[in-house]
Amino acid sequence: MAYTAENWPITGALLPFPGTDSQGKHINDADASAWAEVLTEVKEAGFALADLTDSWVRPGDLSPARLAEFKQTAENVGIGLPAISAIRRSVIDERNWEANLAYSHRTIDAAAELGCEVVSVGLHQAITPEQQKQLWFWTVDGYKDPVGDKEAWDNAVARFRELGRHAAEVGLLLSLEMYEDTFVGTADMSVQLVQDIGLHNVGLNPDTGNLIRLHRPIEDWREVLAKTLPYSNYWHMKNYLRDEDVARDSYVAMPTPMESGLINYREAFKVALSVGFQGILCTEHYGGDGLSITASNQDYLRRHVLPKKDGYALGQSKVAQGHQQPATTEPARV
Repeated sequence: MAYTAENWPITGALLPFPGTDSQGKHINDADASAWAEVLTEVKEAGFALADLTDSWVRPGDLSPARLAEFKQTAENVGIGLPAISAIRRSVIDERNWEANLAYSHRTIDAAAELGCEVVSVGLHQAITPEQQKQLWFWTVDGYKDPVGDKEAWDNAVARFRELGRHAAEVGLLLSLEMYEDTFVGTADMSVQLVQDIGLHNVGLNPDTGNLIRLHRPIEDWREVLAKTLPYSNYWHMKNYLRDEDVARDSYVAMPTPMESGLINYREAFKVALSVGFQGILCTEHYGGDGLSITASNQDYLRRHVLPKKDGYALGQSKVAQGHQQPATTEPARV
């Protein structure tokens, strides 16, 4: 039985919440009441589930005792934790790949301990000092993977395969987040990377929002999703307004609620259903009251995009989706 609008698992991203307090203390070291405050805010915004974006808590860096305390805190709040997004920890970063790979392994172990179902990773690296000066960091180019470098590509394949095998051992999906100027930065490279890794539990996170916000020419979002959705097992969803004046080489993009942006998610989700996508969804937003907009994105999906009844013909996904039965409607899934 396929998911419907009523029970499709949708997580709220924790991007709006900082990883440090006003005194510079990391949230990992905070009292459990600080965790409860954020998770309660997410629940009260309308989410039964949260994506543990590690720009907030880093589960992979919590001690066993603190991880158990975090799990209990989520249970007390009554919010499920089916996913962790480990961001900007590239396993081919020339200087930090070994530490990033070890951190990714710890994150997989933490995800299994928390009862998660998927860990999302990527090849994007830390925001550069120049990007940090901008209102929107994506208006300035950041790190770029060495496209055409076979050794770097093979390293990405081997290290993601290592992580994928670990994830499979503990019953998790591994999802590779699409991000500009990385080996997961175009539709064709992303599909090729998953194919080269060759593991049933490793798929794509087709975060097309990361691509359409660039202030330069981009791939057509329809083509990106048509190619990547058959290989996708998790999905970060957000949208951007976009304007192009090709004659003047002028490109502008800015965050907007999902229903208002360039990507038509009604159309996109029809493609997803046609290829059998049944993965968890995660709504995101940058800027302003990000939590409220991610909550409105969830409402938009349930009211206008997701199927209202089961029985929809599903195609054949090329990767494991998990979730082949509808999720419980109870809020706590940890």
